[in-house]
Amino acid sequence: MRRSVRSVTPRIFAALFVAFSAGPLYWALVASFTPEAAIFERPALVPSTLVLDHYRALFLERAFWMPIRNSLVVAGTTTLCSLALGGPCAYALARLSFRGRTTVLAAVLAVSMFPQISLVSPLFLLLRTVGLINTYPGLVLPYLTFAMPLTIWFLVGFFRQLPAELEEAALVDGASRWRAFREIVLPLSWPGIATTGLLTFLYSWNEFLFALSFTLGPERYTVPVAIALFRGQYQVPWGQVFAASIVATAPLAVLILIAQRRIVQGLTAGGVKG
Repeated sequence: MRRSVRSVTPRIFAALFVAFSAGPLYWALVASFTPEAAIFERPALVPSTLVLDHYRALFLERAFWMPIRNSLVVAGTTTLCSLALGGPCAYALARLSFRGRTTVLAAVLAVSMFPQISLVSPLFLLLRTVGLINTYPGLVLPYLTFAMPLTIWFLVGFFRQLPAELEEAALVDGASRWRAFREIVLPLSWPGIATTGLLTFLYSWNEFLFALSFTLGPERYTVPVAIALFRGQYQVPWGQVFAASIVATAPLAVLILIAQRRIVQGLTAGGVKG
């Protein structure tokens, strides 16, 4: 009897957690297909009337494809730059012995701990001076200030758990350190690199403060900024807000569900030394 209770209790808590987490998303999904006047009435699990007006207005009247394009460009570029620059840095911190290595790693962590709002003013002045306000580079560069520490910290853990003997054998055979990194370390670290890239992309996709501060018009708004600035003639068009939230969230949720095993594999690989 006690064993059955112990086995059922975690499942109950898991079900409650899933319901608590997925409930708001499901309600937003239902509301996005509900007429505007009925959105804040007593919610139903399955609405009696489904309309596509909110999605139609979202793409035909508000051109929501532009924020989606901007977010894809900025988040994708940030992820690629972060992996391309952070990967070699993480490998050097994980494998090379030099004075101050621990200090450098601690400094990387310290950078990521800065309050984001404290960097808005100096970054704005810098970007305005070099003419990067309201441009893609003007978003990618600030995003890298937080994405790079995340990438380096994750990849240092992944590289450290790989057997050093594999690289040493390649070095004995005449390979350079860069070739050993490119041909041995990178293929073995693919789960960790994929996980880090996905987390960096999610951070960049959902970032709001920098995108709001460094863009001046709808032609460069990202998805979070565009949703936050939705306005109607007399009230907030909540139906369109919910529809935009579903359009922005659903593809990422599906991607995470598909890659969840790889994500868990990558996260656990970085925490256990092999």
